[in-house]
Amino acid sequence: MNWRYRMKKAVFGIFSILLLAVFVFPQTYRGRARLVGFVYDQEGNPIEDVKVKLYSILAEAGFDIKTNKEGKWIAMGIRGGQWNIDFEKLGYMPQAISVDVSSFEPNPEVKVTLEKVEGIIITDELKQKLDAGNKLFDEGKLEEAIQAYEKLLEENPDLYIINQNLGNCYFQMEQYDKAVEYYKKILEEDPGNTNAMILIGKAYANKGDDELALEWYKKINFEELKDPTVLYNIGTRFYNMANYEEALKYYQRSVEIKEDFLDGIYQLGLTYLTLGKNDEAIAQFENYLKIDPDSEKADQVKGFLNYLRR
Repeated sequence: MNWRYRMKKAVFGIFSILLLAVFVFPQTYRGRARLVGFVYDQEGNPIEDVKVKLYSILAEAGFDIKTNKEGKWIAMGIRGGQWNIDFEKLGYMPQAISVDVSSFEPNPEVKVTLEKVEGIIITDELKQKLDAGNKLFDEGKLEEAIQAYEKLLEENPDLYIINQNLGNCYFQMEQYDKAVEYYKKILEEDPGNTNAMILIGKAYANKGDDELALEWYKKINFEELKDPTVLYNIGTRFYNMANYEEALKYYQRSVEIKEDFLDGIYQLGLTYLTLGKNDEAIAQFENYLKIDPDSEKADQVKGFLNYLRR
């Protein structure tokens, strides 16, 4: 009897471990971080039911959520590191950004503005076909998604924004030159499309061609960049290429738009320090500590200030 009990207990334990693996393994993006964002239209009104697709680069996994009536979305219990975030809603120009998420300190709010797509009538049939293609993309069936998007574009030539979906498929397949080819098709119809230029720069950056990435970032009308996270990411590309003056411009703009943008303030101070502009660096680091006096990064900032004040 005791033997049977031990066997049943062992089998149950093995089954529990297997069951745990089934539920835990796919959610490798889980962690301690929290990320909050808002999505607005060009008039500053919140947009409801925007699909927010979050993908962790480190975990190679992600999930989708939608905005509420306030245009707000919350990602709870996620891991730190770089996340790619896509924003999609029929009738609006999709947008893609990258965000560095911290597990040890509060993350800045992610605020995104979506541009209304004019002159395109979204029928129920068109929506169903687009949703079908998006479902294939979400399931990782990229070749099938490409076929679905290509057919949709062939049937609706005016829906040129589908080229972004096609580009995203090739981007996911790490065929960056092919992705750029499709992103450029958007510019053929809308030469000033800021999001397409950002995506092209991002594709070249992922390919490892930082010089071409920066060329494309420079094409963007600086005044049209309203997202502090996008400005920060572009500035960091310039910083990593030792183009500090250009990086400074983007970091300054990110902090102007969002005064409590900690990552932007920190990097702005670091850029001033690198350029030997010590008074400006001190001002930014002091500003940082007013908002975040106790974190691990705050200790680094205090070290910079001690060095600069000697």
